Amino acid sequence: MLFRSVQTLADLLTIRQSLGRLDDVVVTYVGDANNVARSLGIGCGLLGLEFRVTSPPGYGFDPASLARIAEAGGAVHVVEDPVEAVSGADVVYTDAWYSMGQEAEQAQRRVAFAGWRVDQPLLSHAAEGVVFLHCLPAHRGDEATDDVLDGASSRIWVQAHNRMHTARGLLMFLLGEEA
Repeated sequence: MLFRSVQTLADLLTIRQSLGRLDDVVVTYVGDANNVARSLGIGCGLLGLEFRVTSPPGYGFDPASLARIAEAGGAVHVVEDPVEAVSGADVVYTDAWYSMGQEAEQAQRRVAFAGWRVDQPLLSHAAEGVVFLHCLPAHRGDEATDDVLDGASSRIWVQAHNRMHTARGLLMFLLGEEA
């Protein structure tokens, strides 16, 4: 849980750096409602950000994950249609459709998630100045296209870099070190 929490802190730092605010921010997570999505939902709930998620049928949050996000003060707006979910969003976030240990599901997941690929046509429905995030590593062409991963909206390398600063800051805090 600690690593995912560090990831979420880095995500929120990246959002704050990119948008200059955390007030009135809408974050949409596109794809598998996994541990990354759950931790992001908890972080958004703690800070009062609107959190939306859109997933293919069978890949949404389970009741326990929804309860954990609610306990943090968040509400998950589950939206079936990816275009509707992304509409007006300040941040669009995705993660790998298949992770280590799920390689056998790769072909099945590619079919199931095909309508949830973050590409420029989908991203065009987001707010002006949208920030695109992905915790990496990415499977290029699957969950996001090259033009999104490498595009003007992408903050994936800043986000990755921020994990180092977040981890160092958290260690200092836990050890009681002064900045």
